[in-house]
Amino acid sequence: MVYLDYHATTPVDPRVLQAMLPYFTEDFGNPASKQHKWGWRAQDAVERGRAQVAELIGASAGEIVFTSGATESNNLAIKGAACALRDRGNHLVSVSTEHKSVLDSFKRLEREGWSITLVGVRNDGLVDLNDVADAITDKTVLISVMAANNEIGVLQPIEEISKLAHARGALLHTDAAQAAGKIPIDVNRMGIDLLSLTGHKYYGPKGCGALYIRRQKPRLKLECQIDGGGHENGMRSGTLNVPGIVGLGAAAAICHADMPEESVRLASLRDRLLDGLRRGLSDVRVNGTLERRLPHNLHVSFDGVEGEALLMALGDLAVSTGSACSSGSQAPSHVLHAIGAVGDRAGASIRFGLGRTTSNADVDFAVERVTAVVRSLRAKRQATV
Repeated sequence: MVYLDYHATTPVDPRVLQAMLPYFTEDFGNPASKQHKWGWRAQDAVERGRAQVAELIGASAGEIVFTSGATESNNLAIKGAACALRDRGNHLVSVSTEHKSVLDSFKRLEREGWSITLVGVRNDGLVDLNDVADAITDKTVLISVMAANNEIGVLQPIEEISKLAHARGALLHTDAAQAAGKIPIDVNRMGIDLLSLTGHKYYGPKGCGALYIRRQKPRLKLECQIDGGGHENGMRSGTLNVPGIVGLGAAAAICHADMPEESVRLASLRDRLLDGLRRGLSDVRVNGTLERRLPHNLHVSFDGVEGEALLMALGDLAVSTGSACSSGSQAPSHVLHAIGAVGDRAGASIRFGLGRTTSNADVDFAVERVTAVVRSLRAKRQATV
């Protein structure tokens, strides 16, 4: 079995696991216990993880709030900002291809009386900056745009969008779950006010993530969404997941060190994969721009093939059609709808996510298997026409 679904999740790096293990059994203290060494050791570990996550995105340690993952971070950022800023306006802006945790948070706020605008995207998956500018009003308090799409991997122009937001007095939040640890991020240079990330997308543990909240120019104050105890400076109550935070930080440190070299390697593998598919098959369509894209992402459609049949036939190749974050959902991807890759353009779509352990042999195996299966399915379909 070859695993090429690294957008859904990644394995915990062995180095990360080794860093985590002592905090399950030996240094098992609660960082809120200030009276003894077990609590002190746990607190030291938490602050080390906080600093490592901050370094990954160019923030300061005091701007990092730990959460259970990017979904919670998105909810806290969007709902927390809306609640804190409701005296300044009642309008929010996002993009039609966002992760469901963003879109559903917006729907919740809309039911509570907020005015919502969802900006569409072009066929290449990118927003038009003129459309974003037109969507902003004097009542807009927050714009949320994901850094990298979780299905088609395109990279939105976050720095340019932040300038549009700030010029009108709005804040910018970005869901960076797929981008953090994969591409360089500098929250200050890019003008990001709020940023969500999660460990299991970059070789850390599941169930631990973070939200960056800007503390200077401007200093932001969100309204917490989980009450009880006032942990994380009142932003997120609950006993801290110390082993998870240690893993989140260790994984961030490894990504920060290895990203330049790893990005080049993965981009080369991605190009090898696409070239191989195009050599073996006709009518291979890339969904989303190749020019502004995560280095490890390839999302392609094959004309003349039914999607479920293709995935079922690829039993020894772990890939997906898109997001793994909508539990049990078999509905067509809203991202593919947004870029027009449905209807007359509908074919079988596959999201390939390459990763730290992916090799040339894995890519060549994927090319061989997909080519053979698509050819077989097309021949069967042609025979029935």
